[in-house]
Amino acid sequence: MRIVRNILAVLLGLVIGSMVNMGIIMISGSIIPPPEGVDMTTTEGLQAGMHMLEPKHYIFPFLAHALGTFVGALVAYMMAAQYKKSLAIGIGVFFLLGGVASVLMLPSPIWYTVVDLLGAYIPFAYLAVWIAQKK
Repeated sequence: MRIVRNILAVLLGLVIGSMVNMGIIMISGSIIPPPEGVDMTTTEGLQAGMHMLEPKHYIFPFLAHALGTFVGALVAYMMAAQYKKSLAIGIGVFFLLGGVASVLMLPSPIWYTVVDLLGAYIPFAYLAVWIAQKK
């Protein structure tokens, strides 16, 4: 029964974390509009318009990655029957791998790549663990 609960904790953490990530990405364009003529809804559009993006356009992608990871790790930690910390950090690793894949598909400025890959995933998974342990 514990194994099933742990599997469900991880799956739910991944799904809910991904939903948070996508929700933030979906609202980002209405808060910080993309440059004129840049299609932010497709990989091809992003690749073509990446050179036109300003630092402000990277705020919401970072928040999406960080908060999606945080929520996913928190859900996994709270739901897991055992190995709570390991499963939560595993969520962070999973999202980090997604971040690496994203960087490979959509080359971004080096400053953003470093901040995103080093600051959004594992640190926010640890933050989720730290907060959950305080409760």
